[in-house]
Amino acid sequence: MPYVKIEVTREGVTREQKQALIAGVTGLITEVLDKDPHLTHVVIQEVELDDWGYAGEQVSVLREKGITATRNQ
Repeated sequence: MPYVKIEVTREGVTREQKQALIAGVTGLITEVLDKDPHLTHVVIQEVELDDWGYAGEQVSVLREKGITATRNQ
């Protein structure tokens, strides 16, 4: 019974994006590990920006400085 936990910062991830993540991860686990998708569990947990740190700073502070994880910047 595979269990996958995805943690993201709470920054407006939509229901549709979460569904895409769940379907994509389930498909990958099925393809790579040959696991039954009906027994694969995917949990998405959103973390507040103040509760996530990187390089010694809270992500909330990094966002205030204009630093994001978006590829097209």
